[in-house]
Amino acid sequence: MKFSFITLFPELISSYFNASILKKAVNNKKISANFINPRDFTTNKHLKVDEYMVGGGAGLLMMPQPLNDTLVNLKQNDSSVHIVFLTPVGKKFTQNDARRLSKKQHICFVCGRYEGIDERVIEKWADELFCIGDFILTGGELGALCLSDAIARNIDGVLGNSDSLDVESFELGMLEAPSFTKPDSFEGNFLVSDFLKGNHGKIQSLKNRMAHCKTMFFRPDLYKNLT
Repeated sequence: MKFSFITLFPELISSYFNASILKKAVNNKKISANFINPRDFTTNKHLKVDEYMVGGGAGLLMMPQPLNDTLVNLKQNDSSVHIVFLTPVGKKFTQNDARRLSKKQHICFVCGRYEGIDERVIEKWADELFCIGDFILTGGELGALCLSDAIARNIDGVLGNSDSLDVESFELGMLEAPSFTKPDSFEGNFLVSDFLKGNHGKIQSLKNRMAHCKTMFFRPDLYKNLT
């Protein structure tokens, strides 16, 4: 899987691929990360990529020419690239999206800055629009990292133990069961004894019940879809 990031600040993203699981995935050639700065494609002699909004309004927008030419170049090099914009109008990104997109060969995230992106660029180039929540960030880089991390985890060979995916939150439409380590007692709180008896059938049944309870308490919106 190849991830491309169109961003004015590649240094905000690149370091994330230099540590932990994603670094191992890069070294093992399971994924790669490519960073493209639209300033490299602007025709403005001052390397401007932003402009005031037509009709007035506070702040600046990323203007269409640099982004458009960046995407033209990207498509010329790989016509199959799947282009994703991070925007508040996008659908909420879910684990189902992460699994589905992990089957793609090349995904490009377009990271906005300032007050956003000229809408004509989005209408022309977007294959999908995503939002990570009902809040506003300074730019799209953090959102793109969230998506790329979630997608990468679902690529074969990225995680050391692929079975980890089977029990994670949202895989079965509910939250993951609470997890514990030794010691059996911590500040007077004891583990449920069934965890300690080695009966894997009972342990799995217990975890399933606890996952249901956790989902019902913390995410009733998810729980109602289970009943």
